[in-house]
Amino acid sequence: MVAGMDRHMNCEQTFFEIYGREPEGMAFAPYRVCPIGAHVDHNLGKVTGLAIDRGVRIAYRPKRNGVVELRSLQFPKRAQWHVASVPKTKENDWADYLRGATLALSQRHPLEVGLSGVIEGTLPIGGLSSSAAVTLAFLSALSAVNRLSLSDKELMEMALVAEREYVGVSVGKLDQSCIVLSRKDHLLYLDTKNDNYELIPTSPDMKPYEIAIFFSGLERSLAGSKYNLRVDELRAGVYALQAFAGMDYGKFSQTNARSVSCEVYRQYASRLPEIWRRRCEHWYTEVARVEAGAEAWRRGDIETFGQLSFESGWSSIHNWESGAPEQIRLYEIMRETDGIYGGRFSGAGFKGCCMALIDPSYREQIERRVTEAYLKSFPHLEGKYSAFFCHSADGVGVGR
Repeated sequence: MVAGMDRHMNCEQTFFEIYGREPEGMAFAPYRVCPIGAHVDHNLGKVTGLAIDRGVRIAYRPKRNGVVELRSLQFPKRAQWHVASVPKTKENDWADYLRGATLALSQRHPLEVGLSGVIEGTLPIGGLSSSAAVTLAFLSALSAVNRLSLSDKELMEMALVAEREYVGVSVGKLDQSCIVLSRKDHLLYLDTKNDNYELIPTSPDMKPYEIAIFFSGLERSLAGSKYNLRVDELRAGVYALQAFAGMDYGKFSQTNARSVSCEVYRQYASRLPEIWRRRCEHWYTEVARVEAGAEAWRRGDIETFGQLSFESGWSSIHNWESGAPEQIRLYEIMRETDGIYGGRFSGAGFKGCCMALIDPSYREQIERRVTEAYLKSFPHLEGKYSAFFCHSADGVGVGR
């Protein structure tokens, strides 16, 4: 939080206090949850996602001198750079994603106008693709002041370039795709191999649901977590499978699990080192869960869909080996709580939060039960832990 800022103020109020003028524009990008499809998009797997009605907002005005000047209600220190001279390497602060986004946009389109902006996240940081949301909201704002009309594909590609090439995190396409493409009351079902996607409407036969977010009280950084290591362990297993099966293979960095069938994996799994086998086991079973989950959603069977989400969480803990002890405890409590259809870690699964699909008629009991059980296990996180209840929402690409 910037010194002197009231964290309860919103970005419009703060913008006026700093600049003495009202903002000329507002950009918004929703957070997203992935009920099934964890840790598979970086190897061209299939995923499901829902955008939620909370996200990142940016109040802004154009700066004709080309300077980008940003403040965040969540982080200290003002960030500043020029659209024509973005630092070539990251500076290891909260604005690195946005520097990377500026660079990516400037490589495709001439930029002359900068902006002054105040950024507000409407939920705690950690586990809700906040980095992708702030990047996409910023790209929307910077495009607007430069009078650029970007396609959905361009938006997603540039946000992905910023995170992969500038910040250095080996992410897949899930976050950007879900934040841009989602529609309210629809499940996004995306194949990251070819970018084909389907928006599956909520069946009129489906029982009512809401999306619960249980924030552990711990923030996390993908770049500083074991995220990249897990991706490399999976690739190592797939690389070995290709050799065992006599398949052609190229550079290690270009290896992906989608190029090796589940049948090949089952045939040679016992020959893999245990760690590599577990990473592969997660990837192949998770893709199968995604396919089964899409069919369950299509027929309005939220109980089966929820159970698959719980199974995804179990595999994330035991096969992918992600999750802080606090997050694992939240997951265990969720499984023991009436009225929760299913759920799992949200985000990469290193600290952050858990998401759940719940029966709205149990909302108060769920909030009380999860909160009491969690704070009994981690009393020092009282005041940092929080619970929120949300609904599905449109992505940034809808109605642009």
